[in-house]
Amino acid sequence: MSIIAQHGEIFIILACAFGFFMAWGVGANDVANAMGTSVGSRAITIKQAIIIAVIFEFLGAYLAGGEVTDTVRKGIIDPTLLANDPQLLVYGMLASLLAAAIWLLIASARGWPVSTTHSIVGAIVGFAAVGLGMEAVAWGKVGQIASSWVVSPLLAGTIAYLLFKSVQHLIFEARDPFASAKRYLPLYVFLVGFIVAMVTLNKGLKHVGLDLGFGLSFLLSIPIGLVIMGIGVLMERRVVYERRADDNFGYGNVERVFGVLMIFTACAMAFAHGSNDVANAVGPLAAVVDVVHRGGAVGGSAVVPWWVLLLGGIGIVVGLVTYGHKVIATVGTGITELTPSRGFAATLAAATTVVLASGTGLPISTTHTLVGAVLGVGLARGMSALNLRVIGTIIMSWLITLPAGAGLAILFFFMFKGIFG
Repeated sequence: MSIIAQHGEIFIILACAFGFFMAWGVGANDVANAMGTSVGSRAITIKQAIIIAVIFEFLGAYLAGGEVTDTVRKGIIDPTLLANDPQLLVYGMLASLLAAAIWLLIASARGWPVSTTHSIVGAIVGFAAVGLGMEAVAWGKVGQIASSWVVSPLLAGTIAYLLFKSVQHLIFEARDPFASAKRYLPLYVFLVGFIVAMVTLNKGLKHVGLDLGFGLSFLLSIPIGLVIMGIGVLMERRVVYERRADDNFGYGNVERVFGVLMIFTACAMAFAHGSNDVANAVGPLAAVVDVVHRGGAVGGSAVVPWWVLLLGGIGIVVGLVTYGHKVIATVGTGITELTPSRGFAATLAAATTVVLASGTGLPISTTHTLVGAVLGVGLARGMSALNLRVIGTIIMSWLITLPAGAGLAILFFFMFKGIFG
């Protein structure tokens, strides 16, 4: 009797427990930094952020997260090497989930925004290199992922810098900033609607079997952007000018107009994130379930069962509610002081970068993208606006993520091998 047939139920129970723990980590760390700009700029309260995230992250994860997951996540391992020893894949995936989840717990407790994708990638690379041999790892793919560390923050930072400079020039430096804000707001709302529609149509709907391609997504996103622009204009009309003694230029009123925009960007970021990153938790879990159900046969791909997505969605929500506030504080207030206009520029730049990356097939990390965008907004106001100590800590935590995930996964891989082997 094979090890998988003998301990199949135990493997599935462990995979569900570790998968939930990993989804919890995604919620506590990744979702928190997607919401950080909105909370940090005081456009929405932490309570509202949690409600938005609970609804849109869950919808994103459950409706658009059911991609036919490559069993061996991101093509990092050659599955043919596992045909004779399928239990090694089970040990490896369990070890990877547990290792990545523990690293996310440590990072979230310290308020470090790290990449959940890189945590799980580091873990899989670690167990594969040591457990299966160096030739089992697709090192080209790993190099490509590492290059995104530099590419995504730089791209998002540049877009955020230019966006915020445009807001400064068109609105804050105008003779009547409030009137200018109301004039140019429809343009920015259209941009938000267009970019969000692009993220969802181009990247989100592949999971439900709708692969529209970049061109068709682009064409469909224009009318969606116009509809959202209409809603934004209606909401903007409700913003009444308030005269305050301490606000000579009326900037407070301008920020209230941008506060309306931040609600759109927060919902958008949550949906796009839920649909993309739930796979970090459920991909390895689906791989274990698939191998056990096939009685040890290692398939090239596994359809994710609905209950696995449900488990991932619930885990993400629980993580945000219980532990998300620490990373929200780092991204929202630690790097640079955010207002709704700055937060808007950062969030829109991050979403735009995700779209460009998905259109060109670049591997990307939501976390690195968003942190890069917040840095860009800070730089637009000069170096003195940035908290360099916090930035140094964040970069250090990024560099540690891959080796930390790999080291822990190697440890747990041999532990499982010892227990079951």
